[in-house]
Amino acid sequence: MIRQNRNRDKLVNYYNKFAESGEIDPNVHPWVAESWQKSRKFAITAEKFSDLAEMSKEELRVLQNHHKAAVEYMQDFTDGIRDFLQEYDLCLLLLDNECNILKNYSSPYNRLLSKKIEGANLKLENVGTFSANIAAKYKSMFWMFGPEIWLKAYHDCDTGAAPVCVCGETAYIITVLSRDYEKLPQDAVISLLMSIKTAMEIHLKQKMFLQAQEAILDATPFAVYHILKNGDVAYTNKLGASRLAGIGAIDEQAKTLNLNEVVLNYRHTPIYKGFSGISCINQEVTWTTQVKTYEDITTVVPIKEEDAGENDEVKSVVAVTMPIEDLRMLVAHAAGYTAKYSLDSIVGISASCSLMKERAVRAAKKDNHILLQGEPGTGKQRLAHGIHMAGSRSNGPLISINCGDVTPELLEQELFGARIGQEISHPGKLELASGGTLLMDEIEKLPPQIAEKLAQSLQMKKILRIGEDVERTINVRIIASSDGNLRRLCEKNLFDEKLFEIVSRSIIHLPPLRSRREDIPLLTESILTELTAQHKTCMKKLTGEAIDMLAEYDWPGNIKQLQGVIENAVFTVKDDTINADSINLMGNIRPDSKWKEDKDIFIRAWQSAGGNVSRLANLLGVSRVTLYRYIKKYGVEK
Repeated sequence: MIRQNRNRDKLVNYYNKFAESGEIDPNVHPWVAESWQKSRKFAITAEKFSDLAEMSKEELRVLQNHHKAAVEYMQDFTDGIRDFLQEYDLCLLLLDNECNILKNYSSPYNRLLSKKIEGANLKLENVGTFSANIAAKYKSMFWMFGPEIWLKAYHDCDTGAAPVCVCGETAYIITVLSRDYEKLPQDAVISLLMSIKTAMEIHLKQKMFLQAQEAILDATPFAVYHILKNGDVAYTNKLGASRLAGIGAIDEQAKTLNLNEVVLNYRHTPIYKGFSGISCINQEVTWTTQVKTYEDITTVVPIKEEDAGENDEVKSVVAVTMPIEDLRMLVAHAAGYTAKYSLDSIVGISASCSLMKERAVRAAKKDNHILLQGEPGTGKQRLAHGIHMAGSRSNGPLISINCGDVTPELLEQELFGARIGQEISHPGKLELASGGTLLMDEIEKLPPQIAEKLAQSLQMKKILRIGEDVERTINVRIIASSDGNLRRLCEKNLFDEKLFEIVSRSIIHLPPLRSRREDIPLLTESILTELTAQHKTCMKKLTGEAIDMLAEYDWPGNIKQLQGVIENAVFTVKDDTINADSINLMGNIRPDSKWKEDKDIFIRAWQSAGGNVSRLANLLGVSRVTLYRYIKKYGVEK
């Protein structure tokens, strides 16, 4: 609050009147009056600021360091007006929002204050009425005349204080004391105070903005550079600095070198073209250095002044780059190419299950390729996820491909990638899985020519996209799964032997469910828990008779079939308890007449029964003679 000049003699009388009788004159400013009353209540005894208790030198040093930006800014500001402060004997203080004096910027010859007061606290309970604690309370600039100050030693001074606000909160308080109020007009001191306040607020907001901006840039998965026309790097974020250090572009003094000196093909890069005003958006760029060659996705934006014309010179560019390998990994994670299951999700107490998990744990700790073998539905995909999550590649992508799902031509493109036209080239799953794991399901169905090509690529750790002659490095672990015995297929020349040798460094056999019947109750409970969490329904339980029935069944479709049966029961039974009578061992296939007209339904029922005629006849409620008639009708072979 800026106040008009007051009659000092009257102000002295107001102060003395209150000091003697405790009576407040109506002409006393309300903020001052309230402060006087509280000062009297606290019985302030200090005569000068130098009488106040101070924090230790170490505490002051820590506090000043915490507010380093503000302290240094004020130092720079006052260095330019030092002669002015000395000529008019002005005292200038920087306080934090708790009214601790961080720094005294007065001249060493100042008659009012000494450097010793740094670390003192100017709250009302310590010094009584003073401009700083009033400005702090009301968050407003306040001018106070000498006789209004509680400490009599400063009654021949005037004082003003202004809060420095950042994001709507008081961060600091600038306080000035002036004794030569007749020589230096009040308006001049207030103008100085407001100038410091405004400039400091702008500076601190900009600094906060830049700190936030730098934190954001350091957190991005991109390397960001600001490059001057001569090739000097004016700024780089954390990732960019690490990449520059990797190619020797940062010297011993932590200064970045000129890109002309470290990037051998600098004049052929989008950065160099950017100084001609040519932008580049998400372009694949090769950077050649003496250390190694990088392939990045690069964006370059020329920086011009706001009023610059089209033909004006570009003085700097901003470049944003990301290694292609990192981009693929980022895309893989964004697309959900991550493990869904851990090894802990594989339940079982049987000896065969325990042995399988032990081998999986040992295999996960190594980095060699793995072959999972077992009947369909035994849980090869879940085990592969668990191995990936337990291994050193867990932060990398987990990408799957089913070798029996697509034609050989499409399968080759999916694995190795392909160039489509002159401009577009797509990576394959071997590249996308680089740094992680590629799960190859039904690898026994891989065509011989593709198997041979894959074996060579895995051996050399390099690939060629279809339609290209550019070699690309891959770093991938293969987890192959097979429903059949790959070794026997190799002996019959039905599978590539070299690829078998590569993927079978570690072989894990998954036992069929019928050989681990004691695990069925645990598996059932685990499946029920997962279904409850997935569909957010109430937990259901099976009766003892229902579990016994499941344990006695042979499960030709293994765990996958068990899951389908339980899932069907969960969604068809309305009660919380599932009885044996409510379980259909054919899952969602009902023993009605639809199988008599629909071959697909009959085939699924046939598979559910494991190709056992007697079992299927019982499940469908028909005679064996009737069943044989439909087997012949549909041309089904066991």
